[in-house]
Amino acid sequence: MTALVRYLFTVLLLSQRCVAPLLLFVGLVAVLTSNDAGPLTATYASVAGAMLPCSVWLTMALLGLEDQAHRSIVVVSAGSHLRVLLATVGTAAVWCLLLTAAGLLLPLMFGTHTPGPADLALGTEAQLTCALTGMAIGLVCSRLVFRRQGYALVLALVLLLAALLGRGVSPVNITLTHLQNASDSADALVPTAGPLAVAAGFLAVGAAVTQAITLRKA
Repeated sequence: MTALVRYLFTVLLLSQRCVAPLLLFVGLVAVLTSNDAGPLTATYASVAGAMLPCSVWLTMALLGLEDQAHRSIVVVSAGSHLRVLLATVGTAAVWCLLLTAAGLLLPLMFGTHTPGPADLALGTEAQLTCALTGMAIGLVCSRLVFRRQGYALVLALVLLLAALLGRGVSPVNITLTHLQNASDSADALVPTAGPLAVAAGFLAVGAAVTQAITLRKA
């Protein structure tokens, strides 16, 4: 377990591959919400939309940090592929939670808003829906599944478009549509709870598929 703890510390704090998606998210939020004085529902819809590609990129980067030999050593030390996979997913989740906090606060700094508890809850819900969906996409498009990253990137783009444009099917599309059309955050809290649960299910399925393929390749 020592190697696993050391590995997670490196991934969480020292890996430079995580910097790019983190900076991209902050940059997108700054551009999309600068000098914004509109309703917070629409603002947080933009922030949640920015979370989706950043969470995909972040997850793919975390799962592609080490070569096969290094990963095998970590797997042996941890005891199983599943422990390493779940630990990496947990690390991605920690980063996404930190980004969610930034996504709640930065629009308030860059724009002119007076948030209420319902606004913050809805913003959190929307960002987590996009983050969980993005992590699921990042899992199935990672190096653990695809040896050729060109194919993985194409699939990631296709799944991103499907998540954004899948009207009535994608939890991301349903959530963003509710936020864009809602006049009050409290009215949108309940309708967006279902898509959040669906996104969590997508992540579980993505982790299961990735684990199955990893074991088959091992």
